[in-house]
Amino acid sequence: MNAHDEDRIKQLLRQALPPSDPAAEPARDLWPSVLRRLDAHSAAAAPGPLRQNWFDWALLAGLIVFAASFPATIPVFLYYL
Repeated sequence: MNAHDEDRIKQLLRQALPPSDPAAEPARDLWPSVLRRLDAHSAAAAPGPLRQNWFDWALLAGLIVFAASFPATIPVFLYYL
């Protein structure tokens, strides 16, 4: 790449990306809305801390069946834990 190409790329980047103001801040604080969404999500969940989905149990059952069918794979599973 020669100097002309580099200058052209710099010019195109300056046109595509306007300079940002380093002192610019968001219009409002987003953290309170994040906390509200987390609270709403946790309130909708079951009260127990160990709530599992049916899909989690199905994956565990499949893993047990697979390990019982092919016992040589057990060290591989233990390695990846």
